[in-house]
Formats: sequence, C-alpha cells, structure tokens
Amino acid sequence: MKKAIPLPTDVRLMNMATALLVLVFVLLALGSGAWWLIRHPNFALQTITVQGEVHRNNAFAFRTHVLPKLEGNFFTIDLAQARQTFESVPWVRVAVVHRDFPNRLRAVLLEHKPMAMWGAEDAGTMINEQGQVFEASLDDADAERLPRMKGPVAESQAVAGMYMALNPRFQALDMEIEWLELTPRGSWRVQTQHGAQIELGRGSRAEILARLDVFLTTLKQVTSRYERGASALAGADLRHKDGYALRLHGVSTVDADNKKKP
Repeated sequence: MKKAIPLPTDVRLMNMATALLVLVFVLLALGSGAWWLIRHPNFALQTITVQGEVHRNNAFAFRTHVLPKLEGNFFTIDLAQARQTFESVPWVRVAVVHRDFPNRLRAVLLEHKPMAMWGAEDAGTMINEQGQVFEASLDDADAERLPRMKGPVAESQAVAGMYMALNPRFQALDMEIEWLELTPRGSWRVQTQHGAQIELGRGSRAEILARLDVFLTTLKQVTSRYERGASALAGADLRHKDGYALRLHGVSTVDADNKKKP
C-alpha cells in the first residue's frame, strides 16, 4: 500500500492562492458580463404602457410629467420612484408599476373621483371619495355641480364621512347639501342649496346624527303649521340642549301689532 505524502506547506499555500485568484477572476468576469448585459441598449426602456383609469389625462400629460423624470433601463429603474412619478400627475390617485421583459414599463392607474370642492372658493382643491384632499384643474361647470367642504386638512376623512352620513337625510326631504364645514373649534355647520344654514354643533358623529334626526323628523310638523314646506327653512340652530331654534322664510315670531307704533 502506497502512503500519501503530504504536500509541503509552501506548495499548499500556492495552490490555495491560485484557486483564490481563479475564483476572483471568474467573479470579475461574471460581474463584467452582468454589467454589460444590463447596460445593453436592448434593455433600454422602449415602451411605457398606461392602463386603468385614464379619463382625466392623455398621452401628452404623461410625456410631460413622467418621461423626463424616469431614469434607468429595464433592470436599473427604481419602481418605487417611478410609482411616485406617476402619482404626481394631476388626477392620479394610485399607480402600480411593473416591468415587462425585455424593455417595457407598464403602469396601472386609479384616478381621483371628486366628491366635493375643498376649502375656500379660490383654493382649486378637491376631496375624493376616500377623503383625500388633492389639487387638479376642473371645468367651472363641473365645479359648480359639486358641493363644498371646509375644515382642517388633517380632518378631511372625518369631513367626508360626515357628509356621506348627512346627505341621505337631507335628500329624503328634497334638500341637498351645498357646503359642509368643520370649524377649527370642532363644530359642524351645513348650508343647503336653498340657502338654509344649520348649526349642528359639536360631538361625535352619532351625537350629531341623533340631533339632526330629531330636527328633521319634526321639521315637517313645524313648517306645516305655517302652511309651508321644508324649502321654507332659512336657518336652524341645533346646539340647544333640549331643542332647537328655527327660522322660516316669510314667518316671524313677532306679532305684527307690536310692530306698529301708537
């Protein structure tokens, strides 16, 4: 039987160094090849496809707002940054961006659906169905058809939620909300399309709705006494503890005889 003779230490070290150099060479070659591959012109972005809700924008808008901000090719483009770029386009609420091999980018978009105008009349901002405040241009005719909401931007979702709870109650009496406001002190205020201003006061949504339900339930009874309908409502204050104050067009609580001077 032949006995293996161990290699000298210097030989073993030389073999290890050679193997390490070969490994480094292979890794460098692979890295260079990968770098060349991802930088190859064939992987430069050639096509950007936009799908989903694109009713408010066109190809020109995307070329203007998106293309100058996209950097990289199929492999190197930052999808998170690309998503933010698409979402910076007016009317775009959500964007989901995908790579399509070998040189295409695909974006699926959801648009803002405006529920109301937001803030002052000259603000140019709107609030969508999710309670998000956004800025975009809207035709004057379309803007006039929308109600208006006011309040702190941080409370926009609460304002939208209150509107969705209040509006069906007013519609049941053939009244529409023209604007809804949450004041800085936390009090709610409504104006109808007939011009009636209603102070709803403070409290939780449940408390506000309970107060309003009592008012709307008795409104017909009160107006019928004066042979009028709900459209005669000029204003109401629901902030009283055990009732409410009411104003009707053409109705005065002051006796006409008391107005006459002797």
